[in-house]
Amino acid sequence: MDKLNNFFVLKPDSIKEPTTYLGATISKHKLDGDDYFTWAIGSEAYLQESLRVVKKRIAPMQLTLKKKVYSTLPTGYKPELDSTPFVNDDTAILYMQLIGILRWLVELGRIDVAAEVSMLSSYNAMPREGHFHAALHIFAYLQKHPDRILVMDCGYADHLRPLKKADYSQFYEFTKDELPSDMPTPLGKAVEFTMFVDASHAANVVTRQSRTGVLIFVNKAPIIWYSKKQNSVKTSSFGSEFAALKTGVELLEGLRFKLRMMGVPIQGYCHTCVDNMSVVKNSSVPESQLKKKSNAVAYHYVRSRCAIDILRIEWIISAENLADVLTKIQAGTVRDRLMENIMWKAKQNGRLALLI
Repeated sequence: MDKLNNFFVLKPDSIKEPTTYLGATISKHKLDGDDYFTWAIGSEAYLQESLRVVKKRIAPMQLTLKKKVYSTLPTGYKPELDSTPFVNDDTAILYMQLIGILRWLVELGRIDVAAEVSMLSSYNAMPREGHFHAALHIFAYLQKHPDRILVMDCGYADHLRPLKKADYSQFYEFTKDELPSDMPTPLGKAVEFTMFVDASHAANVVTRQSRTGVLIFVNKAPIIWYSKKQNSVKTSSFGSEFAALKTGVELLEGLRFKLRMMGVPIQGYCHTCVDNMSVVKNSSVPESQLKKKSNAVAYHYVRSRCAIDILRIEWIISAENLADVLTKIQAGTVRDRLMENIMWKAKQNGRLALLI
């Protein structure tokens, strides 16, 4: 900082620990059993201001936010089946504003509503009354659970078992990991990756499109969360899961490139967890054969990345797949059980508590 001070005039007390960033609240916490403090980001300040604005906007419509909500959306609600009347132009504008606020809350770490916000975003052009009230339901849920934060734990995920490397040299002989030519020399502590991938096959009962969910951790910190419907319709859960895995690998490669260009050393392969055994076998066993040409692009792309050891894939039961929260609407208890592995509940004096 002394060197910077020779070139720039700094304001008094301008060099200190960060407290806010792009609407997010930055804080430090100490997890039980750790001897170090960990940075965390939360959206409570932005959320409280958003709730104030939303309540003010819906008051002239004789509407209020519900006080008793137990899940992110009403049980059994499917936006694509909503047949309520279309809203008027003023309400449509308000709906788009609500979705914009919710999307930014997701960016600030509210992973617990990412799938629901993504679903409702599809109806920005012509929302119905049911979609509008569903958006208000999400705000009511956030109002009830305002203090959830993401902890950027730098510790390694040492609970994962090592996975065996498969030999793909006979099938992808010329594939190699492309390193940036202008990549700086890596310095500091190396990081490792863990990725959870899931797909809800034909989740949209009208278009039969599947939804992809991807969650990527750097060490123990959740860095990328992704929930989006797939562009094409898959005829099987195998196809939708492979398409989701391809998306996850693309996100992983982009993250690896960014970190390398920042001089961050990368340690080993990405431990990737999926809950479809056929996908695990077809991507992890070099001799496996593809039977459907429609899945060829995703099939060979994922396997070529396994060949250069960017990732190794493990099967887990669906109940333990954290990406499940990014693919479907769940009951509150089910959602909280998965989210307790991703988000924490902020408490006073730098202490944290589990969600349940």
